[in-house]
Amino acid sequence: MVVGDVTTGTDVLVIGAGPAGYVAAIRAGQLDLDVTLVEKDAYGGTCLNDGCIPSKALITATDVAHEAGNAEEMGIHADPAVDLAGMMSWKDDVVDQLTSGVEKLCKANGVNLLEGTATLSDENTVRVSHSGEGQGSETLEFEHAIVATGSRPIEIPGFEYDDEPVIDSTQALALESVPDSMVIVGAGYIGMELAGVYAKLGTDVTVIEMLDSILPGYDDDLKRPVKQRANDLGIEFHFGYAASEWEQQGDGIRVVAEAPDEAAADGGQTEAVEDDSLELDAEKVLVAVGREPVSDTLELENAGVETDDRGFIQTDSRARSNVEHIFAVGDVAGEPMLAHKGSMEGQVAAEVIAGEPSAIDYQAMPAAVFTEPEIGTVGMSESEAEEAGFETVVGKFPFRASGRALTTGESDGFVKIVADDDQGYVLGAQIVGPEASELIAELGLAIELGATLEDVASTVHTHPTLSEAVMEAAENALGHAIHTLNR
Repeated sequence: MVVGDVTTGTDVLVIGAGPAGYVAAIRAGQLDLDVTLVEKDAYGGTCLNDGCIPSKALITATDVAHEAGNAEEMGIHADPAVDLAGMMSWKDDVVDQLTSGVEKLCKANGVNLLEGTATLSDENTVRVSHSGEGQGSETLEFEHAIVATGSRPIEIPGFEYDDEPVIDSTQALALESVPDSMVIVGAGYIGMELAGVYAKLGTDVTVIEMLDSILPGYDDDLKRPVKQRANDLGIEFHFGYAASEWEQQGDGIRVVAEAPDEAAADGGQTEAVEDDSLELDAEKVLVAVGREPVSDTLELENAGVETDDRGFIQTDSRARSNVEHIFAVGDVAGEPMLAHKGSMEGQVAAEVIAGEPSAIDYQAMPAAVFTEPEIGTVGMSESEAEEAGFETVVGKFPFRASGRALTTGESDGFVKIVADDDQGYVLGAQIVGPEASELIAELGLAIELGATLEDVASTVHTHPTLSEAVMEAAENALGHAIHTLNR
């Protein structure tokens, strides 16, 4: 029997329960608004279920195995046996713990949870279709809506994800066995993180990248240690190639890649294209060429909400779309596609709806890549600061001069701080090295508070710690670092 359609109302409708949506819903609940959160798949969204959390769990687990098996220099000799099923089970337990926590937090903050797929009927009404035969649908009227539908992996022609050997990042995080070989299409942060995971599990990994280097958008000096470590892991790279097709080849597949342009430099070293095309045999091909917004399922046109030519909902500094009472947050609202950026936007949207004087500020928005070594950035790079009209001063401290880094066996990389040469205000920072994703937070706080190089340098840091490298980089910019030669 089909359940009849019913109509209910809510102050705030949130569509999507990822890090942007559930945070928006919880914050709105804290502000005493009546909130309904609609989710069609799983609470926590891509980040908790298929992205940030499971990938970092596998990165950690494979790091443990790899480090234990490669610690002869420390006098440790081991040959770890990896139980992939056990590793995946542990990863799933972590995910389950976090997603169930999200559901409990929403309920504790008075958020009404509704499972189903939302489509907009007009600018004040949404239809929610429930999955399962005979489950029917219901209609909600809302005063404000927050769209937080996130993003999905981009498919490339000829490499559809429903073909068994072709996998996306979600499927790569749930394989039941370790592939003997894998071709990864795309050397962005997703491709590079998963290349490291599977290389450490013993897979022969080959990466194809259409551009001239790994991690587009990051400076060469940040990428160089990551590329070198990938080489050490046996990862093979082919730059200047685009995957064009694949075919079944025995028990595996053959991936064909074309070279549309001449190869350019990778980290300052020119790598020539071998041929006009490549043929690479592998057991699996992982397509990791980026993500696109999930906005085409919402029927946004019924509410008059506009998107750009890539499908992103355009918003202002208060997360509003072109329709004043409809907001968009997270990946669907555009670059950068970062979970913490989406969470911040979600809080702002909820506060604006509640009448708070809140606005989005991206000045101190950090980013991290969980490769080996990690990369962390915040604020402006040296070139960006100079383009913005600043006279800059730069301080740098190598981890090879850090006692704590040496005791961990991870001393590749550096901390770099960019500041205004006139007043000494910290404008940005770039870190490549151990725990870069953690260390960058201190410099994000420095930018947020308007701190100077002197403020950072005069803050006593615990010894021996990696964070001392931040202090020494600031001292280096001032010309009086102790443990490295000054500029």
